Amino acid sequence: MIPMDRLAQIVDRFEYLEAAMSAGGGDISKLAKEYSDLRPVVEEINGYRTMLEGLEGAREMLSDPDMADLARDEIAQIERALPDAEASLQLALLPRDAADARPAMLEIRPGTGGDEAALFAADLLRMYQRYAEARGWKFDLIEEQATELGGIKEVVAHITGENVFARLKYESGVHRVQRVPSTESGGRIHTSAATVAVLPEAEDVDIHVDPNDIRIDTMRASGAGGQHVNTTDSAVRITHIPTGIVVTSSEKSQHRNREIAMQVLKTRLYDAERQRVDSERSEARAAQVGSGDRSERIRTYNFPQGRMTDHRINLTLYRLDAIMQGDLDEMVDALTADAQARMLAEMGQ
Repeated sequence: MIPMDRLAQIVDRFEYLEAAMSAGGGDISKLAKEYSDLRPVVEEINGYRTMLEGLEGAREMLSDPDMADLARDEIAQIERALPDAEASLQLALLPRDAADARPAMLEIRPGTGGDEAALFAADLLRMYQRYAEARGWKFDLIEEQATELGGIKEVVAHITGENVFARLKYESGVHRVQRVPSTESGGRIHTSAATVAVLPEAEDVDIHVDPNDIRIDTMRASGAGGQHVNTTDSAVRITHIPTGIVVTSSEKSQHRNREIAMQVLKTRLYDAERQRVDSERSEARAAQVGSGDRSERIRTYNFPQGRMTDHRINLTLYRLDAIMQGDLDEMVDALTADAQARMLAEMGQ
């Protein structure tokens, strides 16, 4: 049973925010953000309360012989609907990841498998690009190092839109592929891998970078085959000395490169801090979906059998072609539901 006093506190806070915004006091943008976040929760609370009040009223009607049959029908109807309403409300009350609504940095690198791993990394990049396009997100490549065969050595992308991190945060980990490479004349199936990292974009208030802790180098920007993109030393490499994190950006504008590289650096530092805090909160973190462990094998793409298996939730889908074209919603929804179920179980302990 959900504590009614907790529901009352949430509704009181919502009404306070509504009154404060009408009065024009305080930081309106901050109040509006909290108000917007609470609105769907309060709608669930109001619907749940209405059902409980209806149930109580129907039970009182049982004492009236003329209304008893109607009351029994109404009680049965409400009692059938109440468990679903309570489950929906419990989901709405789950603590939200503060980073869910943020843009994200997507990083993909080939793992074991040589050229085939680099080609698979490129396939994953196209998969996420198509998913972003389907959801109306903006997908900007920040850094891309390609191979002569059309694979990628490394790629960093910036993705903006609605709930980007919430939809992509379970993608971090090792993605394994089983298929016959285009370079394989004997038809043998090879196993390769690529690593994906999805990081919530840091805001200026999250991370302060001491200028004394970084070294900034400029260098000649180069494209595929070593050809110079331009004749100026515009590419920027920033090294964060305390952690050893190195980021680069190779746009044509050196000023823009500094901005991009600093944003990527802040995002990686912010993600490292999130990982540290999460690790301290849960001793069983390695068993959780979305743990962010970059070395964890999370998924296998088996091309000969046309299947994708997510090992964290034992989900197998036999529509690999559609998945590689960016149709990821079924998989993302399943991972989200599993994470929510884990949180509900922890709340009930």
